Amino acid sequence: MTRMLALLPLLVAVVFGGFFLWGLNPERDPNEVPSVLISQPAPEFALEPVAGLETPGLSRADLVGNETPVVVNVFASWCVPCRAEHAVLTSLVERDGIVLFGINYKDEPDDAARWLAELGNPYARIGSDLSGRAGIEWGLSGVPETFIVGTDGTVLYRYVGPVVGEVAVAKFREALTQAGALKQEGV
Repeated sequence: MTRMLALLPLLVAVVFGGFFLWGLNPERDPNEVPSVLISQPAPEFALEPVAGLETPGLSRADLVGNETPVVVNVFASWCVPCRAEHAVLTSLVERDGIVLFGINYKDEPDDAARWLAELGNPYARIGSDLSGRAGIEWGLSGVPETFIVGTDGTVLYRYVGPVVGEVAVAKFREALTQAGALKQEGV
């Protein structure tokens, strides 16, 4: 028994070492966070509009029955990466005609309204998730996160982090094309 206890620190070191090496694997993409929502119905939620904006709120019912898949972007005015990806999302709306819905996550309504007044509002609908409850239902690991939701309300794709840079934008556009939200010639 004492021999087994003597080997316990070695076993713990091997386990931690394995996790360390896994984390250093250059082929591992930290944006590839698995989501239990992929190929599942979007969670049930109903969010009031952001006070001070003319944009309507957002609920699960708004994700079903659209002509094309929609993009749901979770953002906040206090989120620096959200600011960085805002121009990309705006371009996808203006240039490619995607339907963009937003969930304003744990953000004061006045701050969100001021942020969107400054940067422009590309969102067709925005729900205010001041408590963070909807974020929990969506399985957020942080903001920004962006989902592609099919016309039947099924979550088709999840992108963790800001959609910025050539590689990220190309990857997201490919997911939009595969989902049917972009026409092939728009790629």
